[in-house]
Amino acid sequence: MITDSSDPSIEPERRVLGAVGAEVRRFQCRTEEDVVRVGAEADGLLVEFAKITKRVIDGLNRVKVISRYGVGVDNVDVRAATRRGIYVANTPYDLENVADHSVMLILALARKLPRALWMTRQGRWEWNSLRPLPGLAELSVGIVGLGNVGRKVALRLRAFGCNLLGYDPYVSRSAFKKIGIKRVGLQTLLRRSDLISLHVPLTPETRHLIGERQLRLMKPTAYLVNVSRGSVVDERALYRALKGKVIAGAALDVLEKEPPTADNPLLQLDNVLVTPHMAWFSDQVRLQIQTRAAENVAAVLKGDRPAHLVNPQVVEVLLERERELS
Repeated sequence: MITDSSDPSIEPERRVLGAVGAEVRRFQCRTEEDVVRVGAEADGLLVEFAKITKRVIDGLNRVKVISRYGVGVDNVDVRAATRRGIYVANTPYDLENVADHSVMLILALARKLPRALWMTRQGRWEWNSLRPLPGLAELSVGIVGLGNVGRKVALRLRAFGCNLLGYDPYVSRSAFKKIGIKRVGLQTLLRRSDLISLHVPLTPETRHLIGERQLRLMKPTAYLVNVSRGSVVDERALYRALKGKVIAGAALDVLEKEPPTADNPLLQLDNVLVTPHMAWFSDQVRLQIQTRAAENVAAVLKGDRPAHLVNPQVVEVLLERERELS
């Protein structure tokens, strides 16, 4: 069962799962009740944005595997699934698009592109009102999170001559040196950076990592870019900071609630650039994700482990059950 999907076609899933004799059905579940109702007799779930909570998992009688389209599994209660002996898998993909999109947003803010476009459409053919407009090599860019995407962003920005600062407590000093980025604490990064780009997973530690206190540490001329997860930023605090000119602007590819409601106040501001969670997307990458998500399910239906297992602890749970039955 596909709980929800934004793809126009599910032929990749049907091709992969049909090869192991599985039938694929697609739904657009919006609530926990929807998932439980249509998934009660499913052997495997393919999930995009639907919330797979403990309550949902407890109502799934036959499910052996939950495979998510994408890397993050914050919409799946992995612990509850593990306790029930259910495999949880994700679908890693080529991250070049994410890094490219991040840099695109950084460049757009650095060159004040949104305002320049607005002025031109108003018939104002001039650039003096965009000042100050420093060159890219004059800017300090702070990168929060030096995983795969953060490192790729750093590599791209080095080509523009930007001064790079980085914060990641889980990356060694030697790794920072190899990347060519200065290691600093989060507060120092916030104070010194002209642009800040977020590249961290959503965890209890990173939820609202950037809130009112952190935003007030930033320069009033600084910009915030988020292509990680919406809840890494406290949106209410961000709105107040943007409305009150505490910071100059923001570019967001992710929001706390997706899709946003029409009354989301961030969408009404002229110093915010928003894209629809598309940093990862290309036609080739989407096909890759659909195929890998289906392959995770097909592997379990054949009696194997999924290639991209998120909860390896489930193996011991399943072995213990086998021992109890023998």
